[in-house]
Amino acid sequence: MAAADIDRLLGKVQKPARYIGGEYNSIYKDPARVDVRVAFAFPDVYEIGMSHLGTRILYNLMNEREDTWCERVFAPWTDMEDLMRKEGIPLFALESREPVAGFDIIGFTLQYEMCYTNVINMLSLAGIPILSRDRSREHPFIIGGGPCAYNGEPLADIFDFFVLGEGEEVLHELLDLYIEWKRNTGSRREFLEEVALIEGVYVPSLYHVIYNEDGTVNAVKPVDQRYPSRIRKRIIKDLDKVYFPRRNIVPYMNIVHDRVMLEIFRGCTRGCRFCQAGMIYRPVREKKSDTLLEQAEKLIKSTGYEEMSLASLSTSDYTALETLVKELIKRYGEKGIGISLPSLRIDSFSLGLIEEIQKVRKTGLTFAPEAGTQRLRDVINKGVNEQDLMDSVGTAFENGYSTVKLYFMIGLPTETEEDIKGIADLAYKVVDRYYQADKNRRGRGLKVTVSTGCFVPKAFTPFQWEAQNTVEDFNRKQDLLKKALKHKAIVYNWHQPETSFLEAVFARGDRKLGQVLVKAWEKGCRFDGWDEHFKYDRWMEAFKDCKIDPGFYALRARDYEEVFPWDHIGTGVSREFLIGEHKKALKGEVTPFCREGCTACGITEFFGGGVCNAVD
Repeated sequence: MAAADIDRLLGKVQKPARYIGGEYNSIYKDPARVDVRVAFAFPDVYEIGMSHLGTRILYNLMNEREDTWCERVFAPWTDMEDLMRKEGIPLFALESREPVAGFDIIGFTLQYEMCYTNVINMLSLAGIPILSRDRSREHPFIIGGGPCAYNGEPLADIFDFFVLGEGEEVLHELLDLYIEWKRNTGSRREFLEEVALIEGVYVPSLYHVIYNEDGTVNAVKPVDQRYPSRIRKRIIKDLDKVYFPRRNIVPYMNIVHDRVMLEIFRGCTRGCRFCQAGMIYRPVREKKSDTLLEQAEKLIKSTGYEEMSLASLSTSDYTALETLVKELIKRYGEKGIGISLPSLRIDSFSLGLIEEIQKVRKTGLTFAPEAGTQRLRDVINKGVNEQDLMDSVGTAFENGYSTVKLYFMIGLPTETEEDIKGIADLAYKVVDRYYQADKNRRGRGLKVTVSTGCFVPKAFTPFQWEAQNTVEDFNRKQDLLKKALKHKAIVYNWHQPETSFLEAVFARGDRKLGQVLVKAWEKGCRFDGWDEHFKYDRWMEAFKDCKIDPGFYALRARDYEEVFPWDHIGTGVSREFLIGEHKKALKGEVTPFCREGCTACGITEFFGGGVCNAVD
């Protein structure tokens, strides 16, 4: 395949910049002078994948090695895919434009359950067998990482292995082992048997699942006592010493997060009971301000970006946030470089911070009350109240803002109709608060955007035992809000319940679902997270063809004795803690967040102490 073959297609597709490569700071090597070629694969379009911080870190980390060349590959949009299949052009990497089937390793980051058919589609486009058992020594190893890898069971027959946890250390061990195996010309099975001994690596083919008669899991056991009965995730203990790139690729086109991203800490101090990330990314570890200032200087100098985002699960919980923001603005404000703070919590919204930030550039404000009543916010352990929200939006309005986004979930455990009505009540109170602000200080053109997502019970959370609402229940609740939110200043956006239903199926799924994924892909399912391409009826046909009831996974509550398909994976948060949090949720009891004292989640004991910075 020549580069000219690809170039011929670019004038016929939307956004050809997705496929051309050659961006500033992308890395090129002589393939004859490296031992390992890796394709870092993001199973969605370029502009989403290039916004992912993990992609930026691991791409550069692997390319720091002289013996490794890591290139990028994204899911081609449907117009490009159609042309590639018609012209016989296989899936190719952006840097070399060579087919990824000839690479040694293809590593997929799995951020969202609805990308699974894109993984299958990309393997098909590459000409690589979809099932791991059908691959031979000349095929690349297919590995997965990211949050969905913690329950990779629906993909167990497709992936050769998963990397659980943070990849900066484990990737070096994996690459070293691969080079040794490649030189010794071992079998594919031999490599999998060796890589399974690396902490944080899970090889599904070396574990077998025992089922009960009712279809639930009895146990997941290794096929040999050599392999751990429980696979422990990997973490980086000291973020000040961990690798972070000095430069990032600068795309030719706009991407979702088109800015410098500074990772200020990992983990979360809070403990929202619906949030998988807040559980699986523990323990809390912060970077020092001096480290962040040094990284910011290098990234701004090497990219030319005019905006910087301070990234974490809950940015306003960074202990030195105000000091850091003021110093960044002092250094870069006169150059017109703005600061954005995602993941702001409404109970720690700082007037001083917002005043500092708006001196350079005014960015949008999004707050996430999550639930419409205090009762339900206590159930989910959100740890904020209505006054927090009113104070926060009031601060924003008094400082010239007129556009605010509010995010909620519907279908949360114990939810009632009053909780749904509470969402509308809060929205109207925000509108009222705008008109109470000084006319000379508030911005013009009030716009309050209310967005609701559908609750999805996730593995490794206190709500993993809960049933999801039915699609019909979600639709009914959305209709209630559509009728209640009738105001010229309020915009209501909602999420498609059918998509959330399938997300719940695969979030708590087992290995039986692998055949459904393949069947749905054969029926044309791909880009399932995009409304215009989502084909719910074909998904239902796939479940029917495979004689599998999706409701078994999404709509069924579990008891505490049931064995989950993911119970052989160790995240560090104990099952006892999660059960305790679930029981407290049903009573409406809150758990203080970690900064107020250790909640004994188990993470410190799991790693032998000294890893969590949540408590001083």
